[in-house]
Amino acid sequence: MGVDTEAGAVPPAACVRVLRAGQTQRLVRPSELTLEDGTVLRVNRHLPSDLPIGYHTLRALDGNSAVCLIVSPGRCHLPENLKAWGWALQLYALRSGQSWGMGDLADLRTFARWSGRELGAGFILLNPIGAPLPVMPQEASPYFPSSRLYRNPLYLRVEEVPGAAEARVALDKLAVAGRALNGDRIICRDAIFRLKMAALEKIWTRFRGNPAFDRFRAEQGKPLDQFVTFCVLAEHHDGGWRRWPARFRRPDSAAVRQFAAEHERRLRFHQWLQWLLDEQLARASKELPLMLDLPIGVDPTGADAWAWQDMLAQRVTVGAPPDEYNTLGQNWGLPPFVPHKLRAAAYEPFRQTIRAALRHAGGLRIDHVMGLFRLFWIPHGGQPRDGTYVRYLTAELLALLAIESQRAKAVIVGEDLGTVEKGVRSRLHRHGILSYRLLWFEKQPPEHYPPQALAAVTTHDLFTIAGLWTGRDLETQEQLGLHPNVPATLAIRRRLRRSAGLSDSASPREAVLRAHRLLARAPCKLLTATLDDALAIEERPNTPGTKTRWPNWSIALPQPLEVIKRDQFLRKVAKVMLNRTGSGQRRR
Repeated sequence: MGVDTEAGAVPPAACVRVLRAGQTQRLVRPSELTLEDGTVLRVNRHLPSDLPIGYHTLRALDGNSAVCLIVSPGRCHLPENLKAWGWALQLYALRSGQSWGMGDLADLRTFARWSGRELGAGFILLNPIGAPLPVMPQEASPYFPSSRLYRNPLYLRVEEVPGAAEARVALDKLAVAGRALNGDRIICRDAIFRLKMAALEKIWTRFRGNPAFDRFRAEQGKPLDQFVTFCVLAEHHDGGWRRWPARFRRPDSAAVRQFAAEHERRLRFHQWLQWLLDEQLARASKELPLMLDLPIGVDPTGADAWAWQDMLAQRVTVGAPPDEYNTLGQNWGLPPFVPHKLRAAAYEPFRQTIRAALRHAGGLRIDHVMGLFRLFWIPHGGQPRDGTYVRYLTAELLALLAIESQRAKAVIVGEDLGTVEKGVRSRLHRHGILSYRLLWFEKQPPEHYPPQALAAVTTHDLFTIAGLWTGRDLETQEQLGLHPNVPATLAIRRRLRRSAGLSDSASPREAVLRAHRLLARAPCKLLTATLDDALAIEERPNTPGTKTRWPNWSIALPQPLEVIKRDQFLRKVAKVMLNRTGSGQRRR
């Protein structure tokens, strides 16, 4: 954490205060209060009780120390009548005939329109779409982003970029090669990266400016400038910042400023890519509310880690201790924020991250929401069993989350699976955050799930219904040497068979349909079904504990979007879900 405890040092005091809207607080000395909108107030003995929600600055008149005063609504946005079902979707896997090897934001828009209008879906829960390092090999895991603030250019639909029509002749061969990649079910991101970047660079040469682009750049400001500077440095040095010459390893160095000035045109190109992504994501979100997914951390060599390196712990990563279903534990390779350093920065990285994640979103799923309470730190070179928990100031993080949720009018879901300490769920509930309940893990029937929750059968890290029912998933884990918990997995299958009234000879599709009928009994505000289950797919998107032995995050759906839209069994699953939610009316 950067504190020399042997010398008797203690973390510096951080100047942060949190108030609930309507509360007041006694002051020791007269102060000046600068509100978020720039209004300046003179305050003497007590803070006003009618302060607006937001981030303000309090400074004593007899000194220079400033306090970040956070006024929180106390609860996240959560409409009383919220009740909807939606698809949980791995966007890269959803390919159409127009895709270049992986699903893109135009595919998302088409799927969202169809799901809302014809199937009665109320939202789409999307995998993280954060930006990876802009070099090859392209990172496959959406939970290992270079940045959580900005998006992955591979999700762009090239033909919808302004200027693409004029550059059509130059793009034709690239488009043909891109669509040919759809013939392989395993997604090759490096090939897609080469083709899309070549195409986008051709269009960029014709770009002559756009007022909307200028507004986007001005609105994003310094975070965007730092991100694109990182991207161009990463291109020049073919990798993350820890491998760069020392003079470029700090974003505030003179060498970095000079580099940015010398490569202004290339920096503008990366700003343009992010603007295009923002525009295409906004169009998709207009068809159906999107619930985006926030990873628990970032690539230690990536853009966010470069920008915020002084607040990150060194020589440790976060993960999870061994548990019932991951008997070896997990190491996610992500560096954690040091609690007192994050607080000393008035939580600016956390604020920026949540705000970016909620842009064009009607909801946010926070992966491993227990990270708002404590994180499991693992020393470099150690195993998950060697780790320990480090606590964070939960009240302040939840206050910030409530502010950003209310401002975006976005529902928050906390992925509270795995090792959850006592009191976490009740505290999340009081703050209006939905719990995450899985048919696989809950011992009680769905009728008894809590209403303030999102309920699903499975997640991307667990077996699909068909994979469990046929035994294919267990076979795969054993072949990969993952030491699966066979008795516990078979117990889940027996519970499904008994609860759903299935015979051992039932087909995988029958198991899928009856599992969703079970789920549809839950009184939870939100329900999700995965496309993988609705298509009776046996492979899971991700197998924890593997890196090169399994094509994690790279398995496309077996049918293109055009065929999926005609799939009658998928419609049966959707009908089961819709009947539970009535009209399936779209609500934020």
